[in-house]
Amino acid sequence: METLERNVEKHIGDYVAADYRTAAVFSKYKIDFCCNGGRTIDEACQKKGINSNQLLDELNSVLNNKGDQAIDYKSWPLDLLIDYIEKKHHRYVEEKIPVLKQFLDKLCRVHGERHPELLKINELFTASAGELAAHMKKEELILFPFIKKMVQAQLRNSVIETPHFGTVDNPIAMMKHEHDNEGERFRQIADLTDNYNPPSDACNTYRVTFAMLDEFEKDLHLHIHLENNILFPQAIKLEQLFG
Repeated sequence: METLERNVEKHIGDYVAADYRTAAVFSKYKIDFCCNGGRTIDEACQKKGINSNQLLDELNSVLNNKGDQAIDYKSWPLDLLIDYIEKKHHRYVEEKIPVLKQFLDKLCRVHGERHPELLKINELFTASAGELAAHMKKEELILFPFIKKMVQAQLRNSVIETPHFGTVDNPIAMMKHEHDNEGERFRQIADLTDNYNPPSDACNTYRVTFAMLDEFEKDLHLHIHLENNILFPQAIKLEQLFG
């Protein structure tokens, strides 16, 4: 993997799309690489008060580690990437939501009086669970099938009918807006949980729940990154080939 150029004007999403291992560096500095991947290194560093040279040094250090190469999602065919997103990330969300809901409800009953922030955490997660379920269905039933049609049309050198939503930009804009909403909800959850650090009086269920929320957010970040920074831009480019 080539060392990243020291370009503070390059978009964060492009860095992470080129090598997902760089996401850990951005996460360390609380820089949003998935929903807000369209910002430059310079913009992000100025907002956070971070030295851009220090950040670039850490990014290059990660890239120079040849022993743990990242998966090159950017090279995958779009239909393969879609299948991966559905089978890994959509299925993960569907499996974890009921478990987390059960644990959060229990924590609110047992610890809600002493830790009222749990009620807000539960409220935010419940809202996110409902929105994510609807969001994923829209992708699976509307957007993803059309992208797959475009992939097949390109392979067969055939034409495609204009979809009812006009252009792929329209559902993509909606999906990105919904990604922003979920990103914001989990920023609030992270704040309310002290970045998923349970209090000193936390029981085992409390600790497991916070660990699961942390894992859920990390999976969501990769999920949104794969769509916002790789799948969606490539789908827009593919549609342009059909004139």
